[in-house]
Amino acid sequence: QVHLAESGGGSVQVGGSLRLSCAYSGPTDIRYMSLAWFRQSPGKEREGVAAALRDGYTRYEDSVEGRFTISKDNAKKMLDLQMTSLKPEDTGMYYCAAVPYIDSWLSLRAQKYDSWGQGTQVTVSS
Repeated sequence: QVHLAESGGGSVQVGGSLRLSCAYSGPTDIRYMSLAWFRQSPGKEREGVAAALRDGYTRYEDSVEGRFTISKDNAKKMLDLQMTSLKPEDTGMYYCAAVPYIDSWLSLRAQKYDSWGQGTQVTVSS
């Protein structure tokens, strides 16, 4: 059974930075897993932020392109999300998700992932 544990959330002012981490454990080597970050705000659907596929491909949601960087460390079994130039609209609960395989064009669709962490809150204030 896959277990994902997020950390690193917090409160930051507009323009600030945060680094989220997700610790992975499970029967499948992380090298053969695709992982992603999603976020959800009250009253909104969960949206894909960034994905790191098992072949090394990365994909970003348009609004975070150039500001966020996703990285998967197979040796440490960690997935990180470096967030810079944060905006109030980046506020939300951030979740780590994993799936053994996913097509790149589906990699930001929440319903395609079958393992989820508990989430970590990010709040950006002006």
